[in-house]
Amino acid sequence: MDPGNNTGISKFHLLGLSEEPELQPLIFGLFLSMYLLTVFGNLLIILTISSDSHLHTPMYLFLSKLSFIDICFTSTTVPKMLWNIQTHSKVITYAGFLSQMYFFILFAGVDIFLLTVMAYDRFVAICHPLHYMVIMNPQVCGLLVLVSWIMSILNSLLQTLTVLRLSFCTEVKIPHFFCELNQMIQLACSDTFLNTMVMYFADLLLAGAPLAGVLYSYSKRVSSTICGISSAQGKYTAFSTCASHLSIVSLFYCTSLGVYLSSAGPQSSHSSAVASVMYTVVTPMLNPFIYSLRNKDTKRTLMRFSGMAVLKGPIVQGLKCP
Repeated sequence: MDPGNNTGISKFHLLGLSEEPELQPLIFGLFLSMYLLTVFGNLLIILTISSDSHLHTPMYLFLSKLSFIDICFTSTTVPKMLWNIQTHSKVITYAGFLSQMYFFILFAGVDIFLLTVMAYDRFVAICHPLHYMVIMNPQVCGLLVLVSWIMSILNSLLQTLTVLRLSFCTEVKIPHFFCELNQMIQLACSDTFLNTMVMYFADLLLAGAPLAGVLYSYSKRVSSTICGISSAQGKYTAFSTCASHLSIVSLFYCTSLGVYLSSAGPQSSHSSAVASVMYTVVTPMLNPFIYSLRNKDTKRTLMRFSGMAVLKGPIVQGLKCP
């Protein structure tokens, strides 16, 4: 295929996870179920936190923000994939490609920063409990969220602008179910040195540094606080407050790191697409279950919330009776 001007390309082809027709209904049903679970589960977390004044604390503020970002993060990729399967079309326009990549990088960046902020929040809560409300005051919490958004917007804008300089072939087939930056750079027909350097520098600065901060915060908590607790119950309480967050961080970072490491090998496009499902779909879907099942406060509020919903039905029915 002859290289073409990037401005002359009007569409790309997303090949998805599989091109076999008999697997498309199975993939559609599976991803539709996971997407609905992600949306309703995270919405339930947001409603639970907003409805209970006892949960209006920095930790649950960040959790509600994370749930909102997870909905947006999954919505940048899965609906387009489901639409392509339903309409038997693999086409995505050039504008759609740029928009999807921009918002995917944006929400992934905010997700990473929020996980880091949550790690810092737990570090302050465990290591400096007496000064927790002073350190994590509303102004500081708002500033942390704002900085997370600003950094992510700038990174996403930079990555998208560097892609605009690339030239693609006249027909581009993407062996993926969404427009991932690494895949697009590999498919370009022009020089990609600058794009590769920018991508890896951004990954090192905006993903590696937050991961190092998360690991450092956990090491400090273990060495300075948890190891100093004598009772078994105290140690269990201290560990359980961080277990939910650590589970999410491990899932997100391990799967995303595995995708980038596997992309360096030959013939890895399909395996990279399958592995991407873990951090783009599975992790956001599991967040509500992990946080609600391992957190006594959210479980208690969810039970009270569901109990009120159950009781409300008979009351309304009784009011309607003559």
